[in-house]
Amino acid sequence: MTGSGKLIYVVGPSGAGKDALLDHARAHLPPNVKVKFARRWITRPADAGGEAHRSLTMPEFEEKVRSGAFAMHWRAHGNGYGIDAEIRDWLRDGATVVVSGSREHLHQARKDFPDLHVIEVKVDAGVLRERLLRRGRETAEQIDERLARASRYALPSGVPVIEVRNDRRLEDGEADMLAAILRIARG
Repeated sequence: MTGSGKLIYVVGPSGAGKDALLDHARAHLPPNVKVKFARRWITRPADAGGEAHRSLTMPEFEEKVRSGAFAMHWRAHGNGYGIDAEIRDWLRDGATVVVSGSREHLHQARKDFPDLHVIEVKVDAGVLRERLLRRGRETAEQIDERLARASRYALPSGVPVIEVRNDRRLEDGEADMLAAILRIARG
């Protein structure tokens, strides 16, 4: 149900640096490009680290799902994730909307937003493991589980994807993310 706007669905494993790349893009977009970044609702405390998100409890999440307050929602790693329905208004108003999504939820997102564009943040598995260990939110066993799970979820065939590597210098990944968003927004 998009209007004249474009939806960019950013995916990549936890620890790939999606938030850092998106924060940089948000801060460096030219003022004449109409891009909005959706902030996720997540059922974890706001001070838990990671992305700046809107925190809510699982019962609150379930109520928002029931009431239709989310344009998309999913569950992963014991948490609920939701994207506010306001993105539909942004799309109708012609904005390019950037969403940090889930590879597992991509099939449903494509049903709801068939014209979405995908940007996949990729990182070498060894680099990803080191980042997750440094983050300190999970045990080594949980990290290995997460890495195994990430390798099982390939993107569906036929989905056009722009790949952004983020296992080199951060500046390179930031520049590539900004360029990808601008290419879609201006295209």
